[in-house]
Amino acid sequence: MESQQLHVIFVPFPTPGHMIPMIDTARLFAKHGVNVTIIATHANASTFQKSIDTDFNSGYSIKTQLIQFPSAQVGLPDGVENVKDGTSREILGKITQGILMLQDQVEILLQELKPDCMVSDMTYPWTVESAANLNIPRIYFYSSSYFSNCASYFVRKYRPHDSLVSDIQKFTIPCIPHTIEMTPLELADWIRVKNSITGLFYAMFESEKKSYGTLYNSFHELESDYEKLSKTTMGIKSWSIGPVSAWTNKEDEKKANMGHMEKNIGKYQELINWLNSKPNDSVLYVCFGSLTRLFHAQIVEIAHGLENSGHNFIWVVKEKDKDGDGEAFLQDFEERMKESKKGYIVWNWAPQLLILDHPATGGIVTHCGWNSILESMNSRLPMITWPMFAEQFYNEKLLVDVLKIGVSVGSKVNKFWLNIGDEVVVQRDDIVKAVEILMGNGEEGKAMRMRARKLGDAANRTIEEGGQSYNNLIQLIDELKSLKIAKGLEKIRLEN
Repeated sequence: MESQQLHVIFVPFPTPGHMIPMIDTARLFAKHGVNVTIIATHANASTFQKSIDTDFNSGYSIKTQLIQFPSAQVGLPDGVENVKDGTSREILGKITQGILMLQDQVEILLQELKPDCMVSDMTYPWTVESAANLNIPRIYFYSSSYFSNCASYFVRKYRPHDSLVSDIQKFTIPCIPHTIEMTPLELADWIRVKNSITGLFYAMFESEKKSYGTLYNSFHELESDYEKLSKTTMGIKSWSIGPVSAWTNKEDEKKANMGHMEKNIGKYQELINWLNSKPNDSVLYVCFGSLTRLFHAQIVEIAHGLENSGHNFIWVVKEKDKDGDGEAFLQDFEERMKESKKGYIVWNWAPQLLILDHPATGGIVTHCGWNSILESMNSRLPMITWPMFAEQFYNEKLLVDVLKIGVSVGSKVNKFWLNIGDEVVVQRDDIVKAVEILMGNGEEGKAMRMRARKLGDAANRTIEEGGQSYNNLIQLIDELKSLKIAKGLEKIRLEN
């Protein structure tokens, strides 16, 4: 006999910005009584399996179905299965090739498991056909903002940048509720000029129209104008169920932070003591995303900009940012900051949640990745925006021009992270200006902090029982259950 429990399969794309919110969403479905299967390769599953095991042992119906990454076929060592492992164009190309080759294994699993619904990352347009073959709804998972999806849609549709004579001339994004200006250089290269990957991106966005609807890791109170625009002008059914990290991750991350800190207790106790010694809202947290690479000349500008600002800061620096002359410079800078007690360098890993939630932390420098933005918002913090690639420049416009909880540092060129090169993108004086606006006593900074607190409160309310995101999730699950029942009744009718 067929199970009455709704079975939903999640197919994440292996890069942190996509995978983390999808795993959080899968866990959320399980916590609301859905039977959940996540399809992932071994190395990718190892990054989240502990949480899945905890949920399973707590009585939730959730499991990971492992598939084999074709390392040997594409010429990669075992365990290199995620976009973040792409340290060169050649390695990234092989990882991408390996991801494309997973389709057959996923198709076989779908036929075996016969789920009632599939939640697919946006990067897999082929899952439209897979779902159609099984006669089940395919839900498109978009891991960024409504604003970025709407802005991208209208830029692709009307191409307002085509008529400009230079890449630094401004155009206005058509058909959206706010007047937002951009330059062609702020657009991803595949939209600016048609190239070898333009077709792949168009296929992804086209697949949204052929889906049952779209899941957003966002919330109504944050971008209601663009939620509405997406449903009306763009004609896409959607559900805002975010911020998903606030539903699932606070306790998990606290435990992970504490576990990591216990192993390195001396080092992190020093950090906590440093934070405890600072006044409320006086520390700027500087952390770029998992894919970001910074070169020596830019590292030097960041260091001098932070130091010259005169404000307290914590800066997370990765080992890979110590290339060339970087190591000696950063060690010297770290010593100087220890003496001045103004700055604190954390190498590689920081207990982020603990830092963001600490009363001394008053703002964050973000690369405008959507997960980073939502985490800052959950902690009620305003932001200095430093977008680098992909849709991050759209997200910056949302923070700075629409929500007015961000100040731009002046990053102007959208460059794929492996192409950044060694030029200085942002000068130290621009960094000083942005820090002063955000962290100083001026009216603009105060107003941003007030708005960020209000949005943070809304983010925490929306996921509570009776909140908008909570209700949207329940409504979607109920809708999928009704579809399953209707399909079952139709099957009985046809058999009789």
